[in-house]
Amino acid sequence: MDDVLIVGAGASGAAAAWKLATAGFKVACLEQGTWVNPSDTPSLRPDWEVARQTTHHPNPNVRHGPADYPVDDRDAAIKPFLYNAVGGSTILWGAHFPRFRPSDFKVKTLDGVADDWPLTYEDLAPYYAENDRMMGVSGLSGDPGNPPREARQMPPVPPGRAALRMAQAFDRLGWHWWPTDVAINTRPYGANRGACNNCGPCDLGCPQGARSATDVTYWPQALKAGVTLITNARAFEVETDSQGRATGVAYYDADGVAQRRRAHVVALAANGLGTPRLMLLSRSRRFPNGLANDTDLVGRRLMHHPTGMVTGTFAEPMEGWRGPFAVSILSQQFYETDPSRGFTRGYQMQLIRSDGPVGTAVGGYLPRVPWGPGHHARFRQVFGHTASLTITTEDLPRPENRVTLSDALKDRHGIPAPKMTYTLDDNTWAMIRHGIASATRAFTEAGAVDITPQDLVVNAGFHLMGTACMGAAPATSVVDANSRAHACPNLVILDGSVFTTAAALNPTSTIQALALRAAAALIRDRARIGVAA
Repeated sequence: MDDVLIVGAGASGAAAAWKLATAGFKVACLEQGTWVNPSDTPSLRPDWEVARQTTHHPNPNVRHGPADYPVDDRDAAIKPFLYNAVGGSTILWGAHFPRFRPSDFKVKTLDGVADDWPLTYEDLAPYYAENDRMMGVSGLSGDPGNPPREARQMPPVPPGRAALRMAQAFDRLGWHWWPTDVAINTRPYGANRGACNNCGPCDLGCPQGARSATDVTYWPQALKAGVTLITNARAFEVETDSQGRATGVAYYDADGVAQRRRAHVVALAANGLGTPRLMLLSRSRRFPNGLANDTDLVGRRLMHHPTGMVTGTFAEPMEGWRGPFAVSILSQQFYETDPSRGFTRGYQMQLIRSDGPVGTAVGGYLPRVPWGPGHHARFRQVFGHTASLTITTEDLPRPENRVTLSDALKDRHGIPAPKMTYTLDDNTWAMIRHGIASATRAFTEAGAVDITPQDLVVNAGFHLMGTACMGAAPATSVVDANSRAHACPNLVILDGSVFTTAAALNPTSTIQALALRAAAALIRDRARIGVAA
């Protein structure tokens, strides 16, 4: 019998597994996917951009990989981005690695919206630092827009021509900007992990091991500490006893045979879609509406980071294909609430580089070059000459945005797929419009010869948060400050499902810090769950 059984081997599952195992816990982890060999990344092949649109597309409904499950997104304005493998979605991520700001934990107090978290930035700070050491962060100290913190492990990623151009424009406008914190090595860091070679398509994998996916950071050390990792294991129920305590997990193995594994504590780390799906599937006499769902909050309050984008084209070549595609500089000038702007909370702008030749021609996140007469001439004007500012907005929790079980889709084992129901409200649209105007102003100041706005990046559901929210009161939240379910105290939720609010930042660093904090609480309470010191 395991001390802790974790479902999901991605960012949070890996971090918690490592911390618990190094403290002497008997830990097992069920992962629906399997290992991905970094040397097999499509970025080493000439058809890498075709792979990005097909076999390595971030949307499982397009990719249709053997480890995937479908997502019913018919009623969702933003489409899902997720990956099942050892390393989870860090296999395909851009590795932006900011911390939440102190204000992000108390938006109710500051702005009268949503809810305050039951913890503070200061509570998470030591776990942010621990996670930084494990993952390795490249960045620069001294950002005036964020609290002082430890020096990063490595210097920042080289900004590139476009970032330098935009930084000068931000300076002339009097706007905040700073080099982005990135979980990408700018010099060798960690076992057998080289430095970034600036090849560009980080979202397809990193043959250098420079990008800090958890398959090359946490997992080697977790396995060394004794974690049992079971791959190709598709969980379909968290089992409970007559008192409603979790007793283990039922899953299909690689041969499609139903298995079950017992544990003192069950921890879910299956992302903001997979975790509520599994909880809603886990019905019992004690939990007829799904595991720990006494308050009907499991699956509700789904948050993304609705993203607008503005692309600027410059007359001069920007060499936009050089360097990590999604990380160079960011601006948090419009991050906090200013009532004069007409919306609550705010957004950040992050500069991303240009696309490869196929992406430039057919589009992806970025606008495509139109087909027909003049295509080649326009392609030559655009390719390598663009940069884009993403407008990452703070999505406030709303109960009608939710994850339920689909009545139309099932995975290959007959398990109902998760269904996303999601719309944007007026506050979010106001943020996006303001962000597009701000980014357009910045590109104009920088001397762009052509500026193209995109009001919503539909394929940007890469941050899945809030569907088993954290809070102090059992009546208004699913888990407590230690990520334990109020209604099932030996159930721990480790992923972005627990987010009380979404901030306007990439969440992975915070997800992992929360997972490490949850693991530390289990270690502190080990006698209560029958684990010998």
